[in-house]
Amino acid sequence: MAVAIQCRDLRKTYDGKVEAVRGLNLEIHAGECFGLLGPNGAGKTTTIEILEGLLPPTSGHVSILGHTWQQNEREMREWLGISLQETRLSEKLTVRETIELFASFYREPRSSGEVLEQLQLTEKADSWVGKLSGGQRQRLAVATALVSNPKILFLDEPTTGLDPQSRRQLWDIIRAFQGDGGTVLLTTHYMDEAERLCDRLAIVDHGQVIAEGSPADLIERLGGHHVVEFALSSNGGASAPGILNETWRTLPSVESVRDEDGLVALSVKEPHLAIPALLGAVQKQGRALEHLTTRQASLEDVFVRLTGRHLREE
Repeated sequence: MAVAIQCRDLRKTYDGKVEAVRGLNLEIHAGECFGLLGPNGAGKTTTIEILEGLLPPTSGHVSILGHTWQQNEREMREWLGISLQETRLSEKLTVRETIELFASFYREPRSSGEVLEQLQLTEKADSWVGKLSGGQRQRLAVATALVSNPKILFLDEPTTGLDPQSRRQLWDIIRAFQGDGGTVLLTTHYMDEAERLCDRLAIVDHGQVIAEGSPADLIERLGGHHVVEFALSSNGGASAPGILNETWRTLPSVESVRDEDGLVALSVKEPHLAIPALLGAVQKQGRALEHLTTRQASLEDVFVRLTGRHLREE
């Protein structure tokens, strides 16, 4: 497959001592939706700004569709559509005027009417930006990125703060762009969004890629097939959490144990083996279960296992 975005040994150091990006490598194929996930301070924003040509790297190589920012900057700007998490637009312009303003920045833009229709903003074309709802504003921000007729779309947390219906509308827009052959680089704080939209993704922490693959592959390799979550009744004479966690780790089919304030999550391959053994171990300790659920493993489980944090933690 053709490569749309590539970076090799990418590094960015601020003030000669703060390493935001530490030898990061990425290869994003043309036509795919690629997710970049990581906790706050992991280096995602710095990486994306370097790829977008907004920030020079300290060292390393970046190419966009086989070209570099040092040699083909003007042409490359035509290929990219960029939607930031908080795009500030003039509230005294109408929706149509805003799209036409952004279209004027490019040599071969799409028509404003076509973009309005695609983003379901035709009825709001003559409304002031300041009168739009949150979902409409976010769709307008994506419209300003799509009006350039880009080959690659950078979306930085495009659905943050949106209601479920508005989120799904944007998902459809992203899928349509990808269906027409476009490439998408997406950052998000919603794991279900990453699972649904991304063909592949990379998890970044401390300026490096610590895991990469399709959502299903990462869950298979790092999250186990299933998660068994349970909580025990309080017992003054109970063993220390560390000792208990070692007990759960020795149960059949258990791959990893996570204890979050008394809620224990076991990553398991075969629940039908793990659950009876768990019930036996609890009974042997003279304890009782207050809570027990089983579910499919998710990207959130992979993320917590790798970074020790939930994606939406500050």
